[in-house]
Amino acid sequence: MTTPLVEMDGDEMTRILWQMIKDELITPYVDLKTEYYDLGLKNRNDSDDQVTVDSANATLKYGVAVKCATITPNQARMSEYDLKEMWKSPNGTIRAILDGTVFRAPILVKGIVPYVKNWTKPITIARHAYGDVYKNVEIKVPGPGKAELVFTGADGKEIRETIHEFDGEGILQGIHNTKASISSFARACFQYATDTKQDLWFSTKDTISKKYDHTFKDIFQEIYENEYKEKFEKLGIEYFYTLIDDAVARVIRSEGGFIWACKNYDGDVMSDMVATAYGDLSMMTSVLVSPKGVYEYEAAHGTVQRHYYKHLKGEETSTNSIATIFAWTGALKKRGELDGNAALTDFASKLEKACIKTVEDGKMTKSLSLISTCKDPVILNSQDFIKAIRETLDTLL
Repeated sequence: MTTPLVEMDGDEMTRILWQMIKDELITPYVDLKTEYYDLGLKNRNDSDDQVTVDSANATLKYGVAVKCATITPNQARMSEYDLKEMWKSPNGTIRAILDGTVFRAPILVKGIVPYVKNWTKPITIARHAYGDVYKNVEIKVPGPGKAELVFTGADGKEIRETIHEFDGEGILQGIHNTKASISSFARACFQYATDTKQDLWFSTKDTISKKYDHTFKDIFQEIYENEYKEKFEKLGIEYFYTLIDDAVARVIRSEGGFIWACKNYDGDVMSDMVATAYGDLSMMTSVLVSPKGVYEYEAAHGTVQRHYYKHLKGEETSTNSIATIFAWTGALKKRGELDGNAALTDFASKLEKACIKTVEDGKMTKSLSLISTCKDPVILNSQDFIKAIRETLDTLL
C-alpha cells in the first residue's frame, strides 16, 4: 500500500471480529497502512465525539475509509457506559460531513435461498444519507398550547404555519433537508445506475407530503431529464418514480437486479428488510459514496450485542463476519483502484471469493446454517470461521 485507509474501529462483538479479521486475513498478506480512529463508545464519550468528526475529515483527505459497526446510544447505554450525553449516531455524523449516499446490496451465496423465491438477482438500496429524522429537533409538549412552524428569512421576513392546537400533552418533531443534499443524492443514484447498468427506482410519499417529499421527486426528475436521460436510454436502462407503497409491492414481485433509491429513514428500514429477505443481515454490504469521490465501507448490521455479552462471559460465539470482511475488501479494492495498485485489488477480490467459497463448501456460522440448503454444514465458532476463510484464501492465492 502507498496511501493509507482511514480505519474506524467500533464496538462490542464487531470490534472483537475486527481485530480477528486484521490478524488472520489482512496483515499476513498486506502491508497495511491506516490512519486509525477509535470510534468505540467510550472514546467517543471521552473526546466529546470529536473523534467521529476527525475520522470523517480524514476520510475527505484520504478518499477511502473502512468502518466497524458502532453503538448509537439510548437511555440504557447512558447508564451502561456512564455517558456525558446521548451522543448522536456516528454514521449520521459521518454521512452529514461526507454528504454521501449509502448503497447497500446483499452478498449472494449458492445454497442460501432468499425468502422471496423470485429474487434471483441482488437488490441494491440507495439510501439518502442526510437529514430527516436523523437531524431532527424534538419537543415534549407539556400541556395545552399552539405549535407553529416558523421560517425567518435572511431579510427578516417570516413564513408561519400552525402545526397543531394542543389541548393536552403531546410531542413535536421538526425535520429538514436541503436542495443541495437532495441533488447530490439524486446524482449519486443516477451515476451509480449508469456505472452498474441497472434500472433505478425512486419512491417517496408525495401524495401526503406535498411539499417535503414532492421536492425530492421534482429534483430527481429535473436532474434525470437534464443530465442523465440520454445516458439511460443509450444504456437501455430505466428510471422511474413511484409511491413507496407501490414500490414495496413491485419489489416483492420482482426478480431483483435494480437500484431502489429511498429517503434516509425509508432506506434504513428497507435495507434491513431486503437483507433479511435475502437470508441474513450479516450478508449485506454498505458503502457511503460522496459526490466528491470519497468512499466509506462498512457492514450494514449492528454491533451484535447479544454475542458480545456471551463473549464477555467466556462463552463460545458463532458470529458471521462476512459483511465486515467485505467492508475491508471493498475499501482495499477502492484504495487499489485509486492508487493503480492492481495487486491490492486482486488480493481483495480473492478474499471475497474465499468467503463465498468457504460457505458454499459447507463451512459456516450457526446463523447461516439455519438458512442454508447444505445438508451437513460444518458449524464453526467466530474465530474458526475466519480461520477457515484463511485456509480457502491460501488455496486461491
